[in-house]
Amino acid sequence: MSSYDQGFFRKFKFTPTQVEQHIQSAERDYDIAKNDGYLDVKFTYCYQALIKIGIAILAKKAGVKVRSVMGHHIKILEKLSEILNDPDVLTIGNVMRLKRNKGLYDAGTTVITKKEVDDYIVFVNGIIQKAKKMINLGSLRAKE
Repeated sequence: MSSYDQGFFRKFKFTPTQVEQHIQSAERDYDIAKNDGYLDVKFTYCYQALIKIGIAILAKKAGVKVRSVMGHHIKILEKLSEILNDPDVLTIGNVMRLKRNKGLYDAGTTVITKKEVDDYIVFVNGIIQKAKKMINLGSLRAKE
């Protein structure tokens, strides 16, 4: 766990069921993002889906649990980007994180366009699919 800062992560042995529950949670949020009519809801759930799939990947591939401390979302994005070998995860994920923070802490002054949301939904779906393939759900279920 040397490359996992203990201020943000701690070793944890996840069961296959727990990993699968994290994936299902990410997929539920993604479905809400894809199907809801409000752009702000779509954006919020899309961002949450990205963070949750990051938590699932960290659980399966690194055997670490994320600590809920200031800055943990950026750490999730950094590690997800590293594990998937996809720099766009950090770049686009960080843009989403900053927009979310601005909307949350600046009295909702962030404007999210339909095009942005549509692009984020496509991007996050790709990350979820890539992560699921890497996690290999079939092998998870076989271990129980």
